[in-house]
Amino acid sequence: MYQALLTRKYLTSKIMPLLAAVAVMLCTAMVLTVWSVMGGFLSRLLESGRSLVGDVTIEWPNTGFAHYDELIDLLEEHPRVKAATPMIDTFGLVSLPDNRVEGVNIRGIDPKTYGEVVDYTQALWWKPLDKPAEKDHKGEDVRLDPRYKELFEAVYQEGLSLSEPDSKTGVPQWAAVPGIEMLGLSKREASGIYRLGSLGKALPDGGVANVMTPAFQQRITVRVVPFDREGRDVRLVSRPFAVANEFRTGVFEIDRRTIYIPLAAAQSMMKMEEAKSAVSGGTPAAGGAFNPYDLNADGTPAVPVITGIDPARVTTVLVRAKDGVSPDELREACDQVYETFAEKHRDVPAARTLRENNLIRTWEMRQAQFVAAVRKETSLVLFILGFVSATASFLILAIFWAMISEKTKDIGVLRSLGASRAGIAWLWIRYGLAIGVVGSLAGGALAWLVVSNINPIHDWMGSVLGVTVWDPRVYYFTTIPNTIEPVRAVIVLISGLVFSLLGAIIPAIRAATLDPVRALRFE
Repeated sequence: MYQALLTRKYLTSKIMPLLAAVAVMLCTAMVLTVWSVMGGFLSRLLESGRSLVGDVTIEWPNTGFAHYDELIDLLEEHPRVKAATPMIDTFGLVSLPDNRVEGVNIRGIDPKTYGEVVDYTQALWWKPLDKPAEKDHKGEDVRLDPRYKELFEAVYQEGLSLSEPDSKTGVPQWAAVPGIEMLGLSKREASGIYRLGSLGKALPDGGVANVMTPAFQQRITVRVVPFDREGRDVRLVSRPFAVANEFRTGVFEIDRRTIYIPLAAAQSMMKMEEAKSAVSGGTPAAGGAFNPYDLNADGTPAVPVITGIDPARVTTVLVRAKDGVSPDELREACDQVYETFAEKHRDVPAARTLRENNLIRTWEMRQAQFVAAVRKETSLVLFILGFVSATASFLILAIFWAMISEKTKDIGVLRSLGASRAGIAWLWIRYGLAIGVVGSLAGGALAWLVVSNINPIHDWMGSVLGVTVWDPRVYYFTTIPNTIEPVRAVIVLISGLVFSLLGAIIPAIRAATLDPVRALRFE
């Protein structure tokens, strides 16, 4: 009974214990905020894999592999697989409206099946909206304007089909969908919406012209280097594309360096479409691969002999798991399916080859080096912050030590009235736990307040103070992770209690071991 009474009295009548509670609060808030941001960065990176490339990828870069339609059918028959889609993933160059030439990642996709594996339909930016985005408090997003609803609906459909009607004939033509940060014509606001921007286009006479039309009214030129079946480059292939729409994933590097084109267009440019195979009917390479410079015995140009059909190829098949199936379980299933597929077709890479080169992998495996670096950095920072937080224990120890010196006579009175040594020790331990509870809960509330509003705080710092801490070009994502995971919160709050308890133990032992007679005589 007396422990509760004295704990409440000491906690409310003394300023020093409250300072100890503030120290616990600040340490708890600091650790939880940092862990939420850094750990949230890693969690968002792993979660973004499903929205970008699905759960598992089966790859054979550069030359690609054939019979992918059959592989997809086999995969979708498996009980762990929800959907699969083919893709050509390659590097290329793109000429932008302001005459810049950028190196980009080019993805040739089948828009009908690609949206079943990744969140492509949600990623398309230019589409009509019925309500403003979360941070668009003033409703300034142009997509909300009813005057442009039909325009944005048409642009959205063109992005879904990766096609755009020809201005003269009306016949659908292949179109491209670049990331929203690529062209530079869509400028991001602090609220997260995009407005029409302008570009300076260099003119031949040395002047500069401003480009202010929307991105989806522009044209770009895509250039790739195709490879033959032996991995040798053939020649640079370029093709103009109308821009149908723009996509946004929230991953800055992907929104800056990725462009989607139709799968058929990518196959055509990369020489991976279905084609006739031929051998030479002349000399000197008679019976070998056809060479247009081969001659017949009489000196006339050799005529190719058609021997069959080379099926179309892709470099990648993306696979999405059914609900409840982990990426690792799906990867195991994909490995089994591909082994069956490779045994049937001898003109595709062997299953053992893909295993040895780690080419059937999850998103986490694709980013293994980066993920490992982030995890190590997070662990190191938390380790350092743990040492910093230990100062709260020493602060509580110092405060309690001083209070015991001040309350020595009170302790002597309690002991003379029958209080046991364990009761005296429990009084101070209880006091330390009370400080830990108050400080930890207050620190958790402060961390939640900071993390939940960290992006508005960062935007305010940028606009008022000119300070940009989270540069998306450096930190991968365009916004700071702002979610506190309950498990992390519980661990940090319990740690705050433990540090407070550790700080109270030594003073509690000292108080319990005081001689009551000497304590009563203490002045």
